Amino acid sequence: MQKVQQAAMADGVVWLQINSAAPGNEGDYAPDAMAKWLQDKGSATTAYMKDPTGAVGHLYDARTTTHMYIVNAQGTLVYAGAIDSIRSTKMSDAAKATNYVTAALADLKAGRHVAISNTEAYGCSVKY
Repeated sequence: MQKVQQAAMADGVVWLQINSAAPGNEGDYAPDAMAKWLQDKGSATTAYMKDPTGAVGHLYDARTTTHMYIVNAQGTLVYAGAIDSIRSTKMSDAAKATNYVTAALADLKAGRHVAISNTEAYGCSVKY
């Protein structure tokens, strides 16, 4: 994830991380704890935002963490789904997977229609 973030941001992508966990639920972290976690993970987000009411998460129908979305420069949602094709947290699997986010960003950068615009997201459920 962090390498994908860094590469995307180097290409001028604005990378937003939105936490839709409801107050008191799993994933609802205090700002200082979240800042430390992001730093420890090497996160390269443009901005981290809390969505405690779930308004943004519901707007995009986010069901898992992570659920990835790409919105083009015109404001159109062009990709929604998993980061990649292998449902695993193993770093070794990431190298073998098709990275849907990287592919969609490459399509946009080349001026092409996003070839794969929707996949099934996987991960833990969002705790609205």
